[in-house]
Amino acid sequence: MTKKQLFKLLLKAKKAQSQLAFSSLSERNKILTLVQENLKKNLVRLIKGNKKDLKKLNPDDPKYDRLLLNEKRILSLIENINEIIKLDDPLGKILEERKLKSGLSLQKISVPFGVIGVIYESRPNVTCDVSAICLKSGNAVVLKGGEEAENSNKILAELFKSALSKAGFSNDLILRIPEKERGLVSEVLKADKFIDVIIPRGGKGLIDFVKKNSLVPVIETGAGVCHIYVDEFANIDMAVRIVVNAKVSRPSVCNALDTLVVDVKILKPLLQKLAKELRKYEVEVFADVESYKILRKLEYPFLKKAKKSHFGFEFLSLKMAVKSVKNLSQAIDFVNFHTTKHSEAIITENKENAEKFLREVDAACIYHNASTRFSDGAEFGMGGEIGISTQKLHARGPMGLKEVTTYKWLIRGEGQIRI
Repeated sequence: MTKKQLFKLLLKAKKAQSQLAFSSLSERNKILTLVQENLKKNLVRLIKGNKKDLKKLNPDDPKYDRLLLNEKRILSLIENINEIIKLDDPLGKILEERKLKSGLSLQKISVPFGVIGVIYESRPNVTCDVSAICLKSGNAVVLKGGEEAENSNKILAELFKSALSKAGFSNDLILRIPEKERGLVSEVLKADKFIDVIIPRGGKGLIDFVKKNSLVPVIETGAGVCHIYVDEFANIDMAVRIVVNAKVSRPSVCNALDTLVVDVKILKPLLQKLAKELRKYEVEVFADVESYKILRKLEYPFLKKAKKSHFGFEFLSLKMAVKSVKNLSQAIDFVNFHTTKHSEAIITENKENAEKFLREVDAACIYHNASTRFSDGAEFGMGGEIGISTQKLHARGPMGLKEVTTYKWLIRGEGQIRI
């Protein structure tokens, strides 16, 4: 695809978006219903295509799990779309309304962004979630996935395009840029006349590249260095259960635990119980001085001394760091210094300590006595997500329908002029 061909397709997407923006809720939901039917009919085809992609990766590569599409995950995608269908129309909502001194009637109403570009790695489920949320919210979408997911993304995009055509809409609303066309990423980032916002989903390298080179406004998502702080007043059994879940349930995703922060007063009894559980999953632990002493005496087999570089690092695998602290204030300072503002948690039975942590830690999602693995659009009742925003403008945390709309002001008068 040449630059000229790309811009022609972007122009078609922009023109097609106006048709979708002025459609009814039932018309947009019909598209998603047809997508569900297409996914069910093409389940075997999609799994076969995904297997071709999986052959490109080593099963030990963290991207492998993110790339995997099996029957259970495809059925989950279908269910997510069903939840999106159930949600209220995000468009045309009156957000504010008042009469001005001048006699003008003022309304602030929700409208689509227009054309949303998403650049992402490994995960074909992003193709499905992003497309469904964008179409329901009246947006056209430009998809640039990773080369490793080429077959999976191609099939999913085709299923969405087919649904659009069956529903009477232009299939130009979905523009999939071939995964191998890496050189076009720079052109997409310069296409501010056609694309209204760019959302990168992937590792730090991808996100930094997009932020540095984009002329299109960027919503930063994805990179998650997640901490769990176990306070001196924690229930140890609860803490072990939460830490293990946050680390091993799906280590390759952005809401998985990276660094365990522990009050020294509870460090030994916690590690004694935790080591038994982590050993089962062969979790490699990078421990600070105090933690290392304890784990070495426990003969933990997957133990290494922590370096500075292990803190503030997103492992995306069965690896984690452990840091001991003297008190809650030191824990908060440590977390705030190393956080990527994604998801953080405190385990404690002390309500005052919990509230202090919730209040003072600066992140999109902050938990008390729960796993960071809940940071997810589907878990938050959004039916899916465009991504998890780690910035503060304009969205923060899991981004659903509301977060991919903006607003405009409608002012109605009777001939007023400003004096």
